[in-house]
Amino acid sequence: MKRFLLLFLALVLSNSIYAYDDLELIKENNIQSKINSIGMKILNANKLDKRVVFVYDKNGKKSCLKEDKSITKRQVVVFGEYYKNIETDDELAGYIAREIPAAIRSYQGGTGLLSSVQLKLAPKKYELAFDKLAVDYMVKAGYNPLGLITYINKTYPQSRQDKISSNNLTSKRLAYIYEKIYMQYPCFLVDNKYINNEYYQNFLLNSVENRKKIVEKAKNPLLSRDLKYE
Repeated sequence: MKRFLLLFLALVLSNSIYAYDDLELIKENNIQSKINSIGMKILNANKLDKRVVFVYDKNGKKSCLKEDKSITKRQVVVFGEYYKNIETDDELAGYIAREIPAAIRSYQGGTGLLSSVQLKLAPKKYELAFDKLAVDYMVKAGYNPLGLITYINKTYPQSRQDKISSNNLTSKRLAYIYEKIYMQYPCFLVDNKYINNEYYQNFLLNSVENRKKIVEKAKNPLLSRDLKYE
């Protein structure tokens, strides 16, 4: 009887493990399908005629902008460390849209080597350029670009300084993204669906001075050379 109970318990545990594995596989497949759908929608809506593959890596932590291997493979990798902060399709579209330019850029010159070197030599320049380009990609694909602001605000910590870092201050990135939206797509600010989002409210709280500078720049473009976001 005791042996029978042990065998029964082992069978139950084994089935539970298999059931858990099946549920995890289904969950990952659903995430991958959503990533594929949004990624392809962005490519098609923006008429990007280069093949890009979208991959979900639940255990990864790096971004395509820093991962040369991902760039040369011409793929966008959505890493689990970042995906866990994504709550809306807009935020996922923001993540994907800002990674696509690196994959597209790898086609220049027939190889990804040149693009990889350029990204490594001027990472801050391309980081801001890709952020702003992501806004265009999102809007054309029917996504709200404010989702990029909420995603970055809750995902990337603020560095202590900007000069020796290979990345821009997060506040600076958010300012440039907000400026892009303010200047070219103000309708999203007038009819602001994210106004009650706690991460967007936090962005507003921490960007008062930068947003004042953006308003000044809009009124007098000649001031743009003197304005710096922090």
